[in-house]
Amino acid sequence: MGLNAIRVYTVDNTANHDECMTALAAAGIYLILDVNTPKYSINRANPNPSYNAAYLQSVFATVDKFANYTNTLAFFSGNEVVNDPASSAAAPYVKAVTRDIRQYIRNRGYRTIPVGYSAADVQENRLEMAEYMNCGTSDERSDFFAFNDYSWCDPSSFTTSGWDQKVKNFTGYGLPIFLSEYGCVTNTRDFGEVAALYNTEMTGVYSGGLVYEYSNEDSGYGLVTISNNNVSLRPDFNTLKTAFANTTNPSGNGGYNSTGGASGCPAYSSPNWLVMNDTLPAIPDAAKTYMTSGAGTGPGLNGAGSQNAGGASTGTASAGSGQATKTGSSGSSSSTSTAKNAASAMYRPAESSYAPLVCAVVFLSSMFGATLL
Repeated sequence: MGLNAIRVYTVDNTANHDECMTALAAAGIYLILDVNTPKYSINRANPNPSYNAAYLQSVFATVDKFANYTNTLAFFSGNEVVNDPASSAAAPYVKAVTRDIRQYIRNRGYRTIPVGYSAADVQENRLEMAEYMNCGTSDERSDFFAFNDYSWCDPSSFTTSGWDQKVKNFTGYGLPIFLSEYGCVTNTRDFGEVAALYNTEMTGVYSGGLVYEYSNEDSGYGLVTISNNNVSLRPDFNTLKTAFANTTNPSGNGGYNSTGGASGCPAYSSPNWLVMNDTLPAIPDAAKTYMTSGAGTGPGLNGAGSQNAGGASTGTASAGSGQATKTGSSGSSSSTSTAKNAASAMYRPAESSYAPLVCAVVFLSSMFGATLL
């Protein structure tokens, strides 16, 4: 299909991933990884108790497992935690987790790996969420912002789908922005949105997107069916492949507008944006030791869970508290030299030059021109 990245939502942070990451690197494929699991995540309905040391230990252990693979492109700190106006009150906890992961990466001496958030396409507060993840001090701002968008349902167009307005709304936004999911199945898919997404009418603002999804589940979005060890292509696979083949890659950086910078924090506005002020929760006291000593062995997929584990944050953070406090020397213990070298042979990314990410993904994505790394 000509893609060069996958997004994975859940991984076992007790397992060894050398074989998979080496195979991905050999195929020229980056990984964009969600750090949460069903048992270790933020509870949007009651976020404070779920933002605790047990949760962060799992998150940081996942970072440890994947930071030394040089084809790890980015981490998602959360996926659709805010999914309606009422749950916007959970936004400070999403932002705090993003801050904590970025600080942990720096403190442990890992290379710079971008960290951002995958948002729901909620009309009432989509723009507010984007502004919020890009406001405040440098340690609090995300490295990128993405949202899941199913508003283009074939047959459609750049204007019928409303994508033209979303380009207008985000023109001048100060972070790389892309679609973390797309591919509506309301009607027969022809993936007409691919031609728009990689056209200059969008590439100056958006850096591509992730097609949902690779393996078929009950929702019917899959491009392939997996049964035991057998993979069979579904019709949408070849339709998407044709759409990519018929779309010219953007040249250079796609016309990316590098102006922007930090946004202003959105003001409280009931009922759509329920964040009262700009302060973030302080990292839970018991989690502070991970910044200097490391997270240790993660709980994996069979752990007890963290949402009611206790040890939640008890205060607010001061501005700048998420800056690195030391330079770690974590080495390469989370991946063998064989896997590291295989990945390194494929990629030698520069450190943190925040140009646009241009991708076309199905948990499989393509990146053209300059990237986040």
